[in-house]
Amino acid sequence: MLKHLVCNCCPTDSSLTCQPADATPLRLSRRRVLAGVAASAGLALSSPRNALAQAPAAAPRNIVDVHHHVTPPAYREELIKRGINDRLLLNWSVQKSLADMDKGGVATSILSLAPPGIWFDDPATARILSRKCNDYCAQLAKDHPGRFGVFAALPLPDVEGSLKEIEYALDTLHADGFALFTSYGDKYLGDSAFDPVMEALNARKAVVYTHPRIPNCCGNVVPAVQLGIVEFQTDTSRAIASVIATGVASRYPDIKWIWSHGGGTMPFLYGRFIRMVNLRPAIAPNVPKGVAYELSKFFYDVAQVAYRPSLAALALAVPQTQVVFGTDFPYRSSADHVAGLTEFYTDHAKLAMVLRQNAETLIPRLKS
Repeated sequence: MLKHLVCNCCPTDSSLTCQPADATPLRLSRRRVLAGVAASAGLALSSPRNALAQAPAAAPRNIVDVHHHVTPPAYREELIKRGINDRLLLNWSVQKSLADMDKGGVATSILSLAPPGIWFDDPATARILSRKCNDYCAQLAKDHPGRFGVFAALPLPDVEGSLKEIEYALDTLHADGFALFTSYGDKYLGDSAFDPVMEALNARKAVVYTHPRIPNCCGNVVPAVQLGIVEFQTDTSRAIASVIATGVASRYPDIKWIWSHGGGTMPFLYGRFIRMVNLRPAIAPNVPKGVAYELSKFFYDVAQVAYRPSLAALALAVPQTQVVFGTDFPYRSSADHVAGLTEFYTDHAKLAMVLRQNAETLIPRLKS
C-alpha cells in the first residue's frame, strides 16, 4: 500500500525551513567552489580575487520552466478530503503562478502535479482525478496562450488506465508530455509492471518529466530531518538507476526523460553509477551502450539546485545541452532560480541554453 504523505517539498510544520516561492534567495560564498572545478566544467566560476571582474550574464525574459506545480480544483478537494494540509498547494492560484513568472522573466511554464499525486490505492479515483486535472491544465493553457503547457498526470500504477490517458492527453489535449513519480509504493519506474506504459510512451516519443516522492521504505527515517531534504533526492537517484539497470532506458530510447532537482544525488554518485555494470555484470545486456551514455541522454532540471556547488557537479556529470530550467513553484520562486543561475553562468550563451533553448529541443512547439 502506498503511503499518503503531505508533499515533502514544504512541510506543514512552519518551524521547518523549506523556502517558499517568495523567500529571499540564498547566496553561497564563492570560496565554496574550487577553481579546479571551474576549469574542469568549462564554466566561469569566479575565485575571490576575480569575482568583481566578472559580471553575471543578463537573463532573458523568455524563460521556460519545466517544473511548475499546479493545484486543479479536483486535486485540491481530494487533498482536503484526505487531510493533506499542504498550505502552498491548497492556496495555489493561477494569478500567483503568473505573478511569479512575470517577476522572474518566465514566458512559459509546463504544469504538473506536486506530490502526493492522484494515487490513493483506488484505480477508479485515480482515473477520474487524472482526467479532471489534465482537462483543467489544458484549459489553463487555452485561457492564457503561450503562458502554460501541460505535463499530463497518469493514474499509475494502474497500467490500463494510464494507457487510455496517454492516448487522450496526446490526441485530444495535445499535452507536451507526461508527469510521472519516481516510485509507486515499492515499484520504481524501471519495474517490468510498467513496461506496457513505457512501450506506449516510447512509441509516441513522449517527454516524461519525473518528480520524486517518498517510497514505502523510507518515510521518517531520521525524524528530525524534513523528508524533502534527503529522501526526495535519493528517490530520484533510485529511479534513474532503476531505469538504466533494468534496460528501460535502452529498450525505449525515444522516451525523453527529465529528472527533477538536478538528478537528485546522481551527479555526486556519478562514479558509482558508471561502474554499475562492473559491480553487477548480469545487467550488462540491459546497458549495451554503457551507463555514461544513458546518463548523457537524460535531461535534468535545476529546480532547488540553483547553487554553485550543485550546478558545478551537474555541469561535470552531463552535457550542457541536457540541463533545463525549473523552479518547483510554489515552493520556490522563478526569480530565486534565475538569480542563482546568472551568478553561476557568466557565459550568456550557456545561460540561454538552460533558460530556454534546451527546453525547445524537448518541446519543439516552443520555438514558434
